[in-house]
Order: sequence, then structure tokens, then C-alpha cells
Amino acid sequence: MKASGSKLHYAWVVLGALVVVMLLASGLRAIFGVYIKPMEATFGWDRASLSGAAALSLLLLGAAGPIVGWLADRWGPQRVILLSTILLGIGTLLSSRVTALWHVYITAGLLMGLGAGGVGMSTGAALAARWFEGRRGLVMGLVGGAMSAGQLIVVPLAVWFTLIYGWRQSFVWLGLILFVVAVPLTLLFIRDDPAQKGLKAYGAGRAAAAGAMPAAPEGRTSVADAMQVPAFWLLAATFFICGYTSNGLVLTHLVPHAAEHGFSEMNAAQALGVMGAMNILGTVASGWICDRFGRKGPLAFYYGVRGLSLVFLLYVWNVPSLHIFAAIFGLNYISTVPPTTTLTANIFGRYSVGALSGWIYFSHQVGSALGAAAGGWIFQSTGSYSWAFISAALLAFLAVPMALAIKEVPVTRTPSPTPALAGLPAIAG
Repeated sequence: MKASGSKLHYAWVVLGALVVVMLLASGLRAIFGVYIKPMEATFGWDRASLSGAAALSLLLLGAAGPIVGWLADRWGPQRVILLSTILLGIGTLLSSRVTALWHVYITAGLLMGLGAGGVGMSTGAALAARWFEGRRGLVMGLVGGAMSAGQLIVVPLAVWFTLIYGWRQSFVWLGLILFVVAVPLTLLFIRDDPAQKGLKAYGAGRAAAAGAMPAAPEGRTSVADAMQVPAFWLLAATFFICGYTSNGLVLTHLVPHAAEHGFSEMNAAQALGVMGAMNILGTVASGWICDRFGRKGPLAFYYGVRGLSLVFLLYVWNVPSLHIFAAIFGLNYISTVPPTTTLTANIFGRYSVGALSGWIYFSHQVGSALGAAAGGWIFQSTGSYSWAFISAALLAFLAVPMALAIKEVPVTRTPSPTPALAGLPAIAG
């Protein structure tokens, strides 16, 4: 029976479970750096060899996006999240037993990379889009905030476990936490579609809020059809720039850049902490803003502020100014996620979010890889990161008109039947 009055809509239960599962998964994805030095001490492996496992994990994380998004649209997000969580947990537990370098590539690289990729933005956005028509921007902000919070919570927890119990037992404890918390939450509370609970999506049929637009027709937009729509390429291109300017360049090279300018490692680590904390606030606030003021304008604004903050980084002169940069950049570090995913749902339909977000996120990861590599190449050639950050600022400014050019209009297509969920009849488009 449909929830009414003051009764909590089950969509919020699904969201709560999803946030916890994504928090744990994103945190586990980010812990490998904690174990590099302990593994070096135990086995005598060099930094470059261990970094290769981290690179493999990041590559698979991005490459998994289109695949798991496609599977989420067809199998249902719950099944993909459950299987991916189990794979991530197995990879975490097996990482505690490694005795050879190739073991690390299989466990921390392959299994954990693919597992975390299956509990990433593609599946999270697909699930949230199915359950929410109202407050969709805020919801996407909470999902993005969960990914930031995971790194802030799980990485320090991994450090603590390592200091108290050693690196092998640290992997064991984290893997057990994932199995004890995330797997039951997925099984008990996450459902693929409101119809499974006899409900409509939250906000369905309500009066349009400010900045809202007509809902895209039910059914699915294929990747081939989406590629004929300029909005798809603009979303992918702007998210490529997002990856280049954030995960790729700043997250990879901020610490060495700070060291080149006389800041200590602790100063840089504190700046990253400030950036991470502001990520959560900025992402949730971004969702709230998108629900009230639309999506294209805020998205363009975020890229413009990002470009200005990167220019400011070139003139950072002391610790307070470094923290000011970290706070400003952190506010819009993941703030691009709510408008990007919401635009995808609004334009192409909520049953297309998984597959299309997967490809758009893959574009983000290609940008991340290029930004990380370009930063190293430019520094090696010039002895400075200045031109690297200038290139990022210019790209961010380029993203402003690209975001404004996106036409937030539902694609015209013949609605196709949505594939039946397990135990349910197909929903006519």
C-alpha cells in the first residue's frame, strides 16, 4: 500500500541503506595507500611495483562503470550491488593473505577494483533515479556525499587497525565489517523499484517544483540512441574535465606541489582533510541547490569557481591560504555529481541512468588518468606544476559554456517496455 500522510516513504529507507553501503565501498576503494609502506617493510617490494596495483584498481574502477550500469538497468541495481559487495569483501579478505606481488594485483587490484566499481556512482545513481522523482538533486548529493564520507571514515579506520593489529589483520577487520554491515543492508532494505513495495517513486505526480521539468517518458534510451543527442556528449565532456581537474590533477599532485613550495607533508595532509570535509557539505548543498534553481546554471557555476580556485592555487603563499584553497575547491570537488546525474535522468529517463551514467563516469575516469599523467609529464619537463594547473583552469572555464549548452529536454523516443523485475510483470512504458 502506498505511503501517505506523515508515513515515511520507503524510498528514504532504500536511500539510507544505499548511503551506508556506498560509504563502506568507497572507503575500501581508497585504503590501498595505507598499506604500501607496511607491505614494503614486509616484503621489500618497491614503490613503483605496488603503485601498479593501485593504478590497476583505478583503471578497473572506471572501466566497470559502463558494464555495471548496463547490468543495473537490466538485472536491477540490488543484484549488482550485492554481488559487487561480496566481490569487494572477498578481495579485501584475500588481501590479508598475500605472499607474492602478483597476489596484490589480483586481490587489491582486480577484485577490489571491480567490486568497488560495482557499488559506485553508476549503480547508486540508477537506484536513486528509480526511487526518486522529487528531491532527485538532493538525493544525488547525498549519494555523492556518501562517497566522500567513506574516504574520511574508512581510511583513518584502516590506519588505526594497522597500528593496533598490523596490516594483515586490518584487511580482515575491514572485510568482515563490509560483510556484516553492507550485505545484510542490501538484502533486507534495498529494492530495485518502487513497484516491488506497491509504491510509486517519491514525488511522482506532485506539482512541479522550481527548476523542474517534464518527466522523460518511461522506458529505456540505449547508448547508441543517447550518442545521437548532443546533451550526452556535453555531459560526458564536462565530466571528463571534472575528472582531469579533480581526481586526476589535484588529488594526485597537490601534496608534491605543496612540498615544492615549502609546505610540510602534514600541511598538505591537513589541506586534503579540509577538502574532504568540504566535499560532503558541497555535494549535499549542490543537490539542494539543483532541486530549487535547476541544474545547468549551478553546474556551469561550479566549473567557473573551480577554474578560479585553480588560478588561486598558483598564488598560495602560506598555510591559511592553502586551507582556503582546499575549502573552496572541496566545496565543488564532487558538487558536479548531482547536476550531472540528475540531468542524465531527466533527459534520458530514469531506467537509462545506470548504463549512461556508466559511460559518463568512464569519461570522468579517462580525464582523471590523463590529469594524473599530464601533471607528471609537465612537472618532469618544466620543473613546476604551474602549467599543469593553468591547463586545468582553462579546461574548467571551457566547461562553463558547455554546461550552459546542455538542452534539458526529454529525448523523443517510442517508450519501450521496462524489463520485468524478479517476480514482477513488465511495466508498460
